[in-house]
Amino acid sequence: MSNLMHILPNPSSRHCGSIQSRRHSDCSYSALREIQESELQRFYSRLIKLLQEKEHGHETIDSLQRLRLIVSATKYARTLPPELQKRLRLLLSSPVEQLQVLSSAVLRETLPLTAQKYGQDGNSQLNSHTTALLLSQAESRDDLSALCTQLLRNLDNRPSEGPTHLLLHTLPVVNNILTYSPKSLTEDNIIILSKKLIDWLRYASTTQGGGASSGGFFTGSRSRQPLPIAELDGTVSGDFFTVLCVGQGFTEDQWMNVYSFSMLRHWLLTFHSVPGGMVADTANRLQLSLSLSHSFWNDDRSEIDGSVVSMVSVTSSTGRLLPPKERLREKAFQYCQRLIEQSDRKAQKKTDTELQKACLVEAVCILDCVCLEDASFVYRVFPCIKALFGRLSSDLQFARVLLPVAQFYLNHGELAAVECDCVWNLVFDRFPAELFNDPFLAHELLRFLRLNLENVQLRVPQYTRYFPNLLKFLAWDSPAVIDDFVDLLPSMVTSGTSLELLHTLLDLPCLSATLLLQLRSMCLPISDSGGRSLASMDAFRNPSFRGLFLFLLRGEAGTGDTIDRLSTLLELLSEAVDWPRVIQCAQTVPILLHIFFNTVITVADRTLLGQVLLVLLERSSLLLNIPKYIAEIHRVFSRQLTKLCKLHPSLVFDQSHELLEFAGATSNVYSKQEIYTHVVLVLGEYLSVSYDSRCSVRLITSCFETLEAVLFEITSSAPLPGVGCPAPCVITTLMSALAKLASRSHDLIPRVSLFLSKLRNVSSGGSVFWCDDEEDLVSIVTLGEELCALLKTPGVAQSVLNPPAHVTAPRWHQDTNVAVPLQLRALTRLAQAHASHAQHAPTKASHHTST
Repeated sequence: MSNLMHILPNPSSRHCGSIQSRRHSDCSYSALREIQESELQRFYSRLIKLLQEKEHGHETIDSLQRLRLIVSATKYARTLPPELQKRLRLLLSSPVEQLQVLSSAVLRETLPLTAQKYGQDGNSQLNSHTTALLLSQAESRDDLSALCTQLLRNLDNRPSEGPTHLLLHTLPVVNNILTYSPKSLTEDNIIILSKKLIDWLRYASTTQGGGASSGGFFTGSRSRQPLPIAELDGTVSGDFFTVLCVGQGFTEDQWMNVYSFSMLRHWLLTFHSVPGGMVADTANRLQLSLSLSHSFWNDDRSEIDGSVVSMVSVTSSTGRLLPPKERLREKAFQYCQRLIEQSDRKAQKKTDTELQKACLVEAVCILDCVCLEDASFVYRVFPCIKALFGRLSSDLQFARVLLPVAQFYLNHGELAAVECDCVWNLVFDRFPAELFNDPFLAHELLRFLRLNLENVQLRVPQYTRYFPNLLKFLAWDSPAVIDDFVDLLPSMVTSGTSLELLHTLLDLPCLSATLLLQLRSMCLPISDSGGRSLASMDAFRNPSFRGLFLFLLRGEAGTGDTIDRLSTLLELLSEAVDWPRVIQCAQTVPILLHIFFNTVITVADRTLLGQVLLVLLERSSLLLNIPKYIAEIHRVFSRQLTKLCKLHPSLVFDQSHELLEFAGATSNVYSKQEIYTHVVLVLGEYLSVSYDSRCSVRLITSCFETLEAVLFEITSSAPLPGVGCPAPCVITTLMSALAKLASRSHDLIPRVSLFLSKLRNVSSGGSVFWCDDEEDLVSIVTLGEELCALLKTPGVAQSVLNPPAHVTAPRWHQDTNVAVPLQLRALTRLAQAHASHAQHAPTKASHHTST
């Protein structure tokens, strides 16, 4: 025993949290796994004697902590002696919480009893630690179902003078079971708990618990005599108890009222199926509501549209006539309606104000669930929801409360035939424009869009018009919301928004800088770390440049794809290129561009794609001057340019003038090498009559002369100071493009052959100024020689440089008229026979082989 005590650290020591003690504890785990069985049995015997005593002191707690370390030091479950297990089970009902924690932790690490589950004999008092043990022991859905049945039976059989812990911990246990295995509850369980929820929600006592301590859900001082519950504004409550009632203490059923409200939405979402008979009952009540609506609404004071008044259900069936599920919906409706009324009261404490907001969110969500289950509630709930929206819509502090209201309008606005534009203007216009820097609102609004994207696209057609506003969330905090926009961006790409959306994505770093300037403009003075005034801030406040910034801050699309003075705006924001938020935003743009292009090719026609191609050429030189950002955007442009032209080769002919203008600018060879290379590539590849019958010899000759002039210029004159040599891939791409164009117009073959010969002769003299790497120079010369040799036989050159489609994309594995499919089938059978030989008996394998 002394050895065991030596290797175990003392967890109850005041120094057990020190680094040295933790390091010693880590080192001792290996020793714990090697404890001899005889030593363990002696330790178990001593612990049993300690647990048999009436009072448990520090030595007992210390031994339990050591036992916890022993059973957790190995991945294999240890089996404790039955007597020790029994004593540990009794500790679950101990008034000392530390003993409850230790006993529950030890029992969860050991093997359960086969004959009886812990806590099912009724002797153990239910608490959070006992329930954790019970749930960990459930091995099947039947175990969970039996546990639910026992817990709910105990609720009905619990004596009124019994302990309250059983009741208070029942709903959290049931809620956990709902989360992980909702099918474990039987129909009887559902009916029983629905009845209990009705009683707790609607019929909790309305007097304060006089003996309750001040450390409960609502804080307050002690009071000997019970007093009526109060509202948050201090007045005496005149209605039933809710979570927004306050008092000096709270009774057991009031606590269950709070617990029931906390799990009500989860319960409704889990068991929302409508039985067949209830559908008919709903239809009957709806028909009744139509006949009574006129007399009811003459006395109603709510602000509901006239179109809804004639349809509103006014009857609330009495609880005795409804089954428990429907009755629970009725009580949930009444409870949430009272919460909405209570939220209009002026709370005396700031924390109570936040509680009002949280309860409003939950109440509206529960009402939404109720209406989804039973459509007749829509006409009863809408007056309350509309009044709530009218009261809160002018105060952006309630923005997060208004999102569930928007969800309600989205789900039921069409059924109620109400005008919802005011809701969507608030959600998509004011929220992003004024609260783009609120991370919680950004998360909840984007999550709302992701979860309801299909319905939003169907029922809110103006959604795509607000993409400039929604992208402000991305411009402000890109890392936090990039995942949301990966899902949302395809829904914003339409034939009407594509061009403006592309420009907006490229301007996102500028938008990020502008949002920073907008916030900083409210704080004076604005200066950088050196104390100097920021030039960008001066420009932001300058009326002559104000229009440029207002375009970036626009809330809706449709004012124009971009602005004429974009280069001026980029110059004004040049000092923002090293701002961390701007750099983070720039890093997300390439990801979104790939998503944009993958989507636009599915929604755009050839004309629109041609305009997109022109935007690529134009914006390649109009980007915020962040070197890594520009290089990455050029890389994306290059890939997408090739992809667009491969998908629609006629784009090269349609935009040949702009492509030739871009390819004819020698400066692009040095400043935009990657995108320039791909422009030359598509010109040489797709400017052919085989791709577009409109392609003429004149156009081919014009393209040839343009590329020839550029190649001659970069190989005959030294680059400007500070500018490096052109990339070898640019030169080789130009050479290949010239050869391809010449093979389509044989009159050009002598010109390209003469040029390539001169290039070879110049290179043979040694190093050249347009290529500083000897290996690259050798590769260029070799390519020139191969092209010259190929062009000597124009027929062969045309077949090699312009192969037909069936050669570049063969279908040998599908064409049954050639011998390749036969060979593939034979090889497949041989491979299958070999696999069968490895898995089956020799006789069976030989049979497959012969087959």
